[in-house]
Amino acid sequence: MGFDRIANMLLRRLIGRVMNIGINAGINAMSGRGKGSAAGSGAPVAGRTAAEEKERLRVRALRQARRERRAEREKEREG
Repeated sequence: MGFDRIANMLLRRLIGRVMNIGINAGINAMSGRGKGSAAGSGAPVAGRTAAEEKERLRVRALRQARRERRAEREKEREG
């Protein structure tokens, strides 16, 4: 396989990903889900009970702690 075919394959995938990112950003901006909107403020969503919201926050805290532990392990491995 020639270099030109490999380069074309890589460029096609790269352009496809960039297009998808742009389309998603546009859709998010139009729907109000972009940065700075009320959706990112952590306000309870209508229809969610207090218990469900509390459970969601608990799971979120667990995931954050897991990410922090993973980052510490990666930092130790790097030296």
